[in-house]
Amino acid sequence: MMLQIQKKQKSKFKSSYKTLINKSLVAFFATGLFAVLANGSEITEKRDKTTLLKPVKNLSDEEYDKFILGRSFFKIPWVEAPSATTARDGLGPLFNANTCNSCHPNNGRGNLFNEEGKLSRAVIAKLSLPSKGLKEQLEFLEKNALLPEPTYGGQIAINGIHDVKYEAKPEIKFEEIKVKFPDGEVDTILKPTYVLNDLQYGELHKDTIITFRIAPSLNGLGLLEDISEEDILANVDEFDKNKDGISGRANFAYSPLTKKKELGKYSWKANNTSIIHQTADAAINDMGLTTTIFNEDRCTEKQKACKEAPKARDKIDLPDFRLQAIEFYIKKRETFSTKKDKDYKEGLALFKEISCAKCHMDSFTTKSGIEISPFTDLLLHDMGEGLADGRSEFIANGQEWRTAPLWGLSLHDKINTEKPRLLHDGRARDFQEAILWHGGEAKASKEAFMNLPKEKREQLLKFLERL
Repeated sequence: MMLQIQKKQKSKFKSSYKTLINKSLVAFFATGLFAVLANGSEITEKRDKTTLLKPVKNLSDEEYDKFILGRSFFKIPWVEAPSATTARDGLGPLFNANTCNSCHPNNGRGNLFNEEGKLSRAVIAKLSLPSKGLKEQLEFLEKNALLPEPTYGGQIAINGIHDVKYEAKPEIKFEEIKVKFPDGEVDTILKPTYVLNDLQYGELHKDTIITFRIAPSLNGLGLLEDISEEDILANVDEFDKNKDGISGRANFAYSPLTKKKELGKYSWKANNTSIIHQTADAAINDMGLTTTIFNEDRCTEKQKACKEAPKARDKIDLPDFRLQAIEFYIKKRETFSTKKDKDYKEGLALFKEISCAKCHMDSFTTKSGIEISPFTDLLLHDMGEGLADGRSEFIANGQEWRTAPLWGLSLHDKINTEKPRLLHDGRARDFQEAILWHGGEAKASKEAFMNLPKEKREQLLKFLERL
């Protein structure tokens, strides 16, 4: 009944809206304002805790229904099987969260800590082993981003369903490091140590690589997917032929949908090729939900209770039409992009002056003709030893990271009433700390920032805080 009311209200609004548009089309085409209308249906400058929850304004009734369906499966908790709630059973047997919203509150970036001061569910402990170049390992890595740890797999689960033990309890510890600026200012950055407590299935393999990842914002993912592959690859300069110190390269990852290597755009090392690939990957690894893309639970041979756990009525927990509805919901939300006023333009000029925009690119035009400012090139860059995690994912090596999009980060304090923790593991408490961790290809930009007069540094930081 509520959905019918929503549809009637929406249809009434859409009727008035279509009438207005029909009367105005001649003026729009004559003045060139039609492109502005298209942009306006996708992008908003409004900054509040609900910004990333709103659908774009040009959905049909059928599309709106699909949006609502996707939102429901994104937000409403999943339960373990067997259950009378057959549409939402199948959680686990091992899992970290029971909703997508747990890691992406209001579709924003996750918090590092919860209200109890412990690591939040938005922080995931990832495991892998280094490849020794053996033939069987190399063949496996052609279709998989990494070699999983033999007992715990590729990711630590902090929860298990009834009679299935969780795997471990992650913890992060910090060492303070003082950084002195040329003008005498001193700041403190935090160097993390990753800890896994209460290992329930025995010791880790001695060569295990552990890294933590915090859930990123979902702002603008649909628009990022609409950037052409040609426009992304145009910025590749793997061997730094232009001698500017920046040598971004693309990660080509195996797509389980097309069964071939494709350009990676998503995740911290660009090892997922599309939004639906990323969504299915999160479903199986974070919630233990099977899809037709990943149709087996992630229980290892040493986890007997996990392998013998009760199964849902259907083999596939998240059938294609529900998975596609979640994908549609993620893609068809409004995207936040800050107002491009005088302060923005002055801040952007300073951002470009110290070459930050060579990786955090401020301008793309999507295949749909929408101009966007995501502040990313979606390419891999060597960020130096300080941020290295030793973990390779397809082409990406242990020191390489995909340039993180910066748009939408200013929504975090609106959504979570606190500033966002930055970088892949949330170690940076603010933008200055994040900059001070930059090395490798970004070392020159970091040093240029440190050599700016203090008032210019503050101007740049205020610019970043509003993105």
